[in-house]
Formats: sequence, C-alpha cells, structure tokens
Amino acid sequence: MKIEETNDTVQETSAHSGDSLYLELKRRVRDAGLLKQQPLYYGIKIPLTFALFGVGWAALAIEDSLWFRIFDVIFLAFMTVQMGYLGHDAGHQQIFRSSRRNDLLGLLNGFSLGSSYSWWVDTHNRHHGKPNQTSFDPAIDYLVLAFSEEEAARKKGVMRWIVKHQAILFIPLLMLYPISMRVDSFRYLLREKNKYRTIEILTLACYFPLYFLFLYFSLGIWQCLLFAVIQQSVLGLYLSSVFVTNHIGMPLLGPEEECDFVRHQVMTSRNVKGPRIVDYLFGGLNYQIEHHLFPRMPRNRLRCASRIVQQFLQEKSIPYCEAEILHSYREIFSYLHRIGKSLKNADAAKPDLTTTAPLM
Repeated sequence: MKIEETNDTVQETSAHSGDSLYLELKRRVRDAGLLKQQPLYYGIKIPLTFALFGVGWAALAIEDSLWFRIFDVIFLAFMTVQMGYLGHDAGHQQIFRSSRRNDLLGLLNGFSLGSSYSWWVDTHNRHHGKPNQTSFDPAIDYLVLAFSEEEAARKKGVMRWIVKHQAILFIPLLMLYPISMRVDSFRYLLREKNKYRTIEILTLACYFPLYFLFLYFSLGIWQCLLFAVIQQSVLGLYLSSVFVTNHIGMPLLGPEEECDFVRHQVMTSRNVKGPRIVDYLFGGLNYQIEHHLFPRMPRNRLRCASRIVQQFLQEKSIPYCEAEILHSYREIFSYLHRIGKSLKNADAAKPDLTTTAPLM
C-alpha cells in the first residue's frame, strides 16, 4: 500500500457504489463549502505549533529551575500531542493539495513522536474502513484490553487477570501507550515495505539516542531519567485520553455483519461536545462522527459540519451520539468494568477442580 492511499479513497469508493444517503449528505456539506482546503488556517497553525514545540525544548536546555523543568516537561508532552495532530491531518491529506507535501509533514511529525508515520497511516486506514468491526478494526484489537465479552473469554494467564481489572488499570495502561506505539512502529517497518521505509528506520533509530543525549547534557543523568518517565507518561495519557472517547463503548459489529456506510460510521462513533477549547485539546477528534464521514475535511470546518450532519441524521432517524467529556469517560469506564465483571463472573462459575472429593 502506498502511504498516500488514505482511507478517504476506500470509504468514498464504497459510499459512491450505491450509498445515496451518503451522497445526499456530502452534497449538503460540499454546498456549504466545508470540504475546501484551509491554507490560511494551516498557514498559521503549523508554524505556531512547531515554534511552541521548539521553545519547549530550548527552554529545557536554558532554564535550570527544577519547578520550571517539571512544568516544561508537561508542556512538551502537550505540544508533542499537538504535533501529532498535524501528522494526523497530513495523513488524511487535509493540509496540502500535494500528497508528497502532506507525507513530508507527516514524517516530520512522526519523528517528533518517535513513531512511524507509515505504520499509523496503514493502521488508521483499516480503522476508518470498518470502525468497531471485529476482525477488521485494529483499534479494538489490544493484547491487554477486551472490548467484548467474547474477546475477554479468550484471554489467558496474566492478560486474563488484567482484563478482569481493566477499568481500574485503564489509566496506568494509557500511560504506557508510547511504548506500544514505538514497538508497533518498529515491527511494521521491519515487516512491511513502503516508499518511506528506509527513511523512517533511520530517523527512528536516531530519535532515541538524540532524545536521551539532549536530556542527559541538559539535565544530568537522574533528571534525564525522571524527565523521560514523566514526559512519556503524560504524553501517553493525553494522547490516549483523546482517542479512547471516539469508539469505546459504542456498538461493536461482528465480522460478518453488514451495514450501510453512513450508519456504520455514525453508530460506532461518539462525539465529545464542549466549547472551542475542547476542539483545540482534542485536535478536532471530538467531532469523530464528522471526521469519519469526511476524513479529508480540514479540522477547523468540523464544528460547522456537525450542525449539518446532526440535522441530516435527525431527518433520517439515525441516532447521533454526543456527550460531555466527563460523561464520555464515565461511559467508557462503565463499559470496561462490565466486560471485566463478565469475566470475573464466568471464572467464579467454574467448578473448583482443585478440591478433592470426600472419601465415602
């Protein structure tokens, strides 16, 4: 698969092959001018994000106050995720007309995260194609989590114990996401061939020595280790806390289930509503429904699109899931707890084979 082959092409091809519902919705959105590229928005957004990211690293080397460095490490984790959002937009070809320019920006942002842009594009393509559909969506296929009772029942050993307590362990597991992200990146690059494979292997091989050498010469050995642990943990928590709201707790489809394009994308997705600051914190991913329907739509047009989409779906009697931030997380934790509890109940119902039958 070429890196520039985004899920947009796959989705719109399937939608255009007979989904008049989607075509009608897309016509309304296009007539409102919401699919046009936004050079002014990204012309400000990109340099500002890069500048703040660079300032965070420069300040770390200049200022030696411990409290300032603690603040700076959190700021850098925050800005690293903001850089990741730019890579996400580039991967969807939202920013430039040229796929080569989008890929270049995506590769730069992949390096800032210490992960593979091409791995993310491949994984994200498959997720967008069939979200929340078992055997197809990699976003619901985790070694240490289960999103259905059937999946939970298949877990063994330590993983089974983790799934039983996954609601409690969820936040610590989110903090470990950067490790999973890097491992998956290297596995993908070593296994799959793509046009940027050599470049990405070299850049990722350089990322970790450069990262730790900069921290060591700026902070010393002990603060270097402390900084790395805090930054990566906050990075994982922030990044994961955004994308877990998108689909966890929403309906799951079996591998053989078929659904029209619009209903599949809408009914498996959840929006997070709130003021414009939420748009910034979530990088536009709080409009998950609109993003799944129109992956190439620039981030700053999603809020406007949500009003059109919501009205359209109401006319067609298609449910539109939208919740406040805290309510979204409450739904997620309740769902994870229910799956874990089902496994506890199943294990409790098993006969205890270790007991010895009484002698007659």
